[in-house]
Amino acid sequence: MSQFEQLAQEFLAQKRIAVAGVSRNPNETANAIYRTLRDKGYEVFAVNPNAETVEGATCYPNMQAIPGGVDGAMLVTTPEHSALVAQDCVAAGVPRVWMHNNTFAPSSVSDAGTAVCRQNGIVVIDGGCPMMFFDPFHKCMKWVLGKMGRLPTG
Repeated sequence: MSQFEQLAQEFLAQKRIAVAGVSRNPNETANAIYRTLRDKGYEVFAVNPNAETVEGATCYPNMQAIPGGVDGAMLVTTPEHSALVAQDCVAAGVPRVWMHNNTFAPSSVSDAGTAVCRQNGIVVIDGGCPMMFFDPFHKCMKWVLGKMGRLPTG
């Protein structure tokens, strides 16, 4: 098992996960990830400072506003915002961060955000997508990207 798969399985073993970058537009990638986690039984929390509700649930302005905190944060934002959200995760005591990377579109991965996480003892996955562990199409993509050497190394 690769380090990426090990870190991803550890992240997905958690039950309270925040998804930063959800939108009022249900067609956004963050929303699809949010819905998938919710439908798989996770307790998910939408994070977007510009929305009060998303996907029929309360939307929080930042990680620190989530009652009881979370076990992990999925970042589906621009790299610039990912670096800021990583700092918010430090302040909120979030132990795990996963920065989403869409293979064919812009990534959420931020070198600055990754550094903030690592400097503060947060386990970080800088790339890939949790859908690779749920959806048959994405599982196939994980296999292909693995063969191409394009999965995160951890």
